[in-house]
Amino acid sequence: MNGLRLIFIATGDIALPAFRRLQEHGPRPLALVTQPDKPVGRHQTLLPSAIKLEALAAGIPVLQPVVIGEAAEALAALAPDVLVVMAYGQMLRPNILTLPRLAIINLHASLLPRHRGAACIQAAIDAGDRLTGITAMHVIGKLDAGDVIHAKALEIAPDETGGSLHDRLAELAPEVLEETLAMLAAGSAGRVAQDEALTNYVPKLERGDGKIDWSQSAAAVARRIRAYEPWPGSYTLVDEGGTPKRLKLFPPVTVGELGLALREVRGGEGELWIGCGAGALGVREVQPDGSRRMSVADYLRGRRPERVD
Repeated sequence: MNGLRLIFIATGDIALPAFRRLQEHGPRPLALVTQPDKPVGRHQTLLPSAIKLEALAAGIPVLQPVVIGEAAEALAALAPDVLVVMAYGQMLRPNILTLPRLAIINLHASLLPRHRGAACIQAAIDAGDRLTGITAMHVIGKLDAGDVIHAKALEIAPDETGGSLHDRLAELAPEVLEETLAMLAAGSAGRVAQDEALTNYVPKLERGDGKIDWSQSAAAVARRIRAYEPWPGSYTLVDEGGTPKRLKLFPPVTVGELGLALREVRGGEGELWIGCGAGALGVREVQPDGSRRMSVADYLRGRRPERVD
C-alpha cells in the first residue's frame, strides 16, 4: 500500500487527521490540493487553511487553483495512482476524473446514501438519526453519488453537537481511509451502488439559517440548536418591551411541558422557557446582540422578555 502514488485534495479541518495519518504511516502524499486562501475579517486578510499550513511544514507541495481543472497538467505530471478527496469544497472537473491509475476516493461524513452535500453532519443530528459515519466512495461527475467502497458507523450521542460530531468523524476518517487504500492496493475493493430513493441532499449552511422556527416541536428545536453549534449557531428575535432584539441560544437545552403559548417566554430557575409548536424549550445560556455569552440568570437581570419571533 505504501507504494501507492497519492495526491490529497482537501480544505476543511475534518480532513486533518486523515492527512496526518498518511504522513505518519504512508503513503505520503505527493502533493496537497486545497482551496485558495480566503479573505477574512474587517481588513479581508488572506487566511490559509490549516491543512495547507501542515503540508508546507511537512515539505509537501501545495497547489491552490481557483478551479481545480486548471491544475490537471501539474497533477498528471505526478502520475498518481489515487486521489483522495475530503471536504474540498469544489466539484472535480472531467479532466481531473480521468487522472489517477486506480481511483478517486471521497471520504464523506455520512453513511451514504443517507445525506449528500455540504451540511451532512448537522443534518444527521437535526433529523434525529441514531447513526452516522464515514463513507469512502468512488468519485463521479455527480455530487456524492459514486459507488461505495467502504464505510464505518458511529452512534450519535444524545447530547451531540455539530462540533463534537465533526471532531469524532474526523478521528474515524483515517481508519476508513487506511482500510480503503489497502483494499485498492490488493485489488479487493468492492463497489456498491447507492439507492437514489434513500438519499437526502443538504446544501451548505449560511449564517441566516440559524433562525429558530418556533412552530416546530420543542424536540425538533432542541436538535436544531445542537446541530447548528458552533456553526451557523442558533438565534431568535426577542421582544423586550416592543423592540425586537437578536438573541443567540446555546446548548444544552431542555425539553418540557409548561403549557406556554407558541413563542411565549417565561423565565425562572436558571432557564428561559419558550413555547413551541409542541412543548416548550428551556435555554440556560444566551448571548444578546452586541454583548457577551452569559447565563440566563444574568440575562434576566433588568430584562423582561415577553415573546420571541
